[in-house]
Amino acid sequence: MRKSLVLILGLLVALPGGARAADGNMGARPPAGAAPFTLERHATLDLPWAIAPLPGGDLLVSGKTGRMWRIGAAGGRELKNVPKVQYSGQNGLLDVALSPDFDRTGRIYFTYVSPDDALVLARARLGIDALEAVETLWHQSPGGRGQPGGIIAFGPDGLLYLSVGDRMQPDTAQDPDNPRGKILRLTPEGRPAPGNPFADSPFARGTTRAETWTTGHRNPYGLAFAPDGRLWSHEMGPRGGDELNLIEPGRNYGWPVVSNGDNYSGIPIPDHATRPEFAAPALWWDPVIAPAGLVFVPPGGDFPGWAGSMLIGALAGQGLVRVAGDGSDQIERWDLEMRVRDVAVDGAGAIWIVEDSDAGGLYRLVPR
Repeated sequence: MRKSLVLILGLLVALPGGARAADGNMGARPPAGAAPFTLERHATLDLPWAIAPLPGGDLLVSGKTGRMWRIGAAGGRELKNVPKVQYSGQNGLLDVALSPDFDRTGRIYFTYVSPDDALVLARARLGIDALEAVETLWHQSPGGRGQPGGIIAFGPDGLLYLSVGDRMQPDTAQDPDNPRGKILRLTPEGRPAPGNPFADSPFARGTTRAETWTTGHRNPYGLAFAPDGRLWSHEMGPRGGDELNLIEPGRNYGWPVVSNGDNYSGIPIPDHATRPEFAAPALWWDPVIAPAGLVFVPPGGDFPGWAGSMLIGALAGQGLVRVAGDGSDQIERWDLEMRVRDVAVDGAGAIWIVEDSDAGGLYRLVPR
């Protein structure tokens, strides 16, 4: 059985130079001992979902139930005029990100699942105590059930990258005319970006094909650009097989045709190795960690030794994972006894996480 690889992982010796174990499975590695940091609680919030650091040190935090807060050293306040969301299961208010020209425009971008079950990309101006000039930029059609994705990342090209989950309808991830299970590349106004890999298709004008950057994803809850400009994503697998992927234009990442996990029913899914035409993950986790949130640590800051590496929150793994910046290995994993929903780094180099709970903490990592 393929999963027997997990059983022998403990027999593999550490490889030099940061090389990973031969099969790339990080799930069987136990958490490290005491973390090199303590957690400093700054706020208690209702199901916080994503963190967007603001210039000057404040934090913008979204809450899955349809709330958004601005948190500062003097306390926090809830923002008004947040659109109504469908809050159930995995759905609700999702990611929030600053526009690259935030200093000039005060614009933010955010995603949510609307009452009609659609993933929505929206834009607004951040006012003192409310969102202003809220506008919908992209509206998923058709919608779906859970597994919305909804992560926003701005690239060095100034364009917007948006992850869309398969909405619990796996086969649609391989349908080129359905946005489910895709990573899209859009202009800041939410339109198909020029130069997308399928834009020249005779069927692409005004369709999903014109927006698509990559296909074959399940539920991407992490999307971030490395210092070298490459785009990385992680996604929750089925029963086993969470993935970390290097995202390259036009590639198909295989879901649901291949996976390093199995269906929840126990029915096996062929491994990536059986279908080399699909892009295989750089790393994967079985047992799963349920990754959520992804950030690259910049130089300096509170943890200079972490510069260039990735930090990934873990829901099922209840902690934080540090991965080499080239995706070659899991360096450390810490058990924090909480479901970590997001991780972010502010302008001063401080690292922040939020806890997935109805009394979820906003924490700063403080070096020991």
